[in-house]
Amino acid sequence: PQYTRGTVTAFVPFDARADAEALRKAMKGMGTDEETVLTILTTRNNAQRQEIASAFKTLFGRDLVDDLKSELTGKFETLMVSLMRPAHIFDAHALKHAIKGAGTNEKVLTEILASRTPAEVENIKQVYQQEYEANLEDKITGETSGHFQRLLVVLLQANRDPDAGVDDALVEQDAQVLFRAGELKWGTDEEKFITILGTRSVSHLRRVFDKYMTISGFQIEETIDRETSGDLEKLLLAVVKCIRSVPAYFAETLYYSMKGAGTDDDTLIRVMVSRSEVDLLDIRREFRKNFAKSLYQMIQKDTSGDYRKALLLLCGGDDD
Repeated sequence: PQYTRGTVTAFVPFDARADAEALRKAMKGMGTDEETVLTILTTRNNAQRQEIASAFKTLFGRDLVDDLKSELTGKFETLMVSLMRPAHIFDAHALKHAIKGAGTNEKVLTEILASRTPAEVENIKQVYQQEYEANLEDKITGETSGHFQRLLVVLLQANRDPDAGVDDALVEQDAQVLFRAGELKWGTDEEKFITILGTRSVSHLRRVFDKYMTISGFQIEETIDRETSGDLEKLLLAVVKCIRSVPAYFAETLYYSMKGAGTDDDTLIRVMVSRSEVDLLDIRREFRKNFAKSLYQMIQKDTSGDYRKALLLLCGGDDD
């Protein structure tokens, strides 16, 4: 789909060569002019950044990403390099690094596979195969186990029912099945949750959640919270939240990346970059509605320096 709810759009008038020259000047010689770097990279969209990188190589015989890596440091460097990653490989790259080496980053698997559309998941699988000459499903099953693994595999099939007319009888049936599998059983029948949450259409599931509340007196999130734990619980909750509203899910993800002591900068960077051309305007609206402050204010309070300046530019404005 053509996403139009991003904060970052194509810069007009765009001149890739002029931008490449400005970046080279900013990084040449002693010291780096970070302000120029961050202003250019956060105000061009990803396609334009790729053209700048190509012009940079043409004009100077240098690799822009390599130069950024050698001139910048820390979280600011990570953010700038993330902005330069070609959009179509962004998710595949994040997943590759989540399942690499010692320990798997379940948080990344959960966030990406719960929130992407079936078409996006298909694309991720193809890109993963092309870029890394490996099968994403095999890699994920090799590093995960149990019901958590099974739900990931269901989501990786990208076979969620398309949104068509909603069948009231099936809504009632699914809600009853989930109720019996969760609230009425000692020990939950996780498989029922996996199948229904992983394969039914979005509009159908929204109705199932309403019906579930009517039948049980609980939000489905409350049952999942009580009846499951660990990585499976987090994944089930992420799927439910994304069915309800993807922007609300990301607003919450951003909020918790900054709330409390210390910041989960990897998550903050990944979400800000990956949603900046998709739905960051909607995420900002949900953030303001649900957390009594704006995303802009929270970034301002929680980060500093050039890193903060760049994130605020990506955020694109305050909502107060």
